[in-house]
Amino acid sequence: MASRMNNPDHRDAITLFARIGYASRGIVYVLVGGLAALAAFGQGGQTEGSRGALERVLTAPFGKIMLGIIAVGLVGYAMWRTIQAVKDADHHGNDAKGLAIRAGLLASAITHILLAFFAATLIFQFAGSSGDSGGGSQGMAGWLMQLPFGRWLVGGVGLVMIGVGIAHAFKGYQAKFDKHFAMPTQTQRWAYPICRFGLVIRGLAFLIVGSFFIIAAYQFNPEQAGGMAEVFSTLRSQAYGKWLLGFVALGLFAFGLYSVLAAIYRRIDPEM
Repeated sequence: MASRMNNPDHRDAITLFARIGYASRGIVYVLVGGLAALAAFGQGGQTEGSRGALERVLTAPFGKIMLGIIAVGLVGYAMWRTIQAVKDADHHGNDAKGLAIRAGLLASAITHILLAFFAATLIFQFAGSSGDSGGGSQGMAGWLMQLPFGRWLVGGVGLVMIGVGIAHAFKGYQAKFDKHFAMPTQTQRWAYPICRFGLVIRGLAFLIVGSFFIIAAYQFNPEQAGGMAEVFSTLRSQAYGKWLLGFVALGLFAFGLYSVLAAIYRRIDPEM
């Protein structure tokens, strides 16, 4: 009897943490996209990834409090991703496709718990932190290359990222997120185009990051790996780079809004 009474409380707590997590991820991407857009059109400095965006939060009024809330939210998001992967909360199944999706969810959990840890280090040791998103990617690639079959592991990470990018793009193009949303029709009219655009552009960003890892594996050089800041730098160096960067920045801003909308309207069933 006691366990039956406790289960609803557990589900409510997990649901709350998941929603805070979606909101925290949304804030990070709104900042990443917004700062990149400002940089693209001459109103800001160097483009930055998620780590750089978190450093900007710290410089704002009540920055440590805000960053602490975001860090807790990112932990909640990582927890929810882990439940999605292990408990199969979204019913992806145990076939090859389902297991691949669940593995991607688990990888997302690891990524966001590391980002939460970085936010925590910023709060307590700002002077020793770095906002270079490439540092994280290059550090990961360097660590993997020291392991047996390290080059293949780095290449595998790149292929996984490319797969995740393609999945994101299709999810946005086909509006597959609809089955997980409980959103009023009136809201869908303006929200769904934003969600679709954001998911497609985030998928494109993952494709580029995955390509960096494959190049790093091919050249056996972890410095060729990169994160979101390197994506921005690559786009900026192309013909019409300012417009390409601005377009992708707006897409990542839209993905941030998608995450905030998910915090409000997504169906969350922990199945605990």
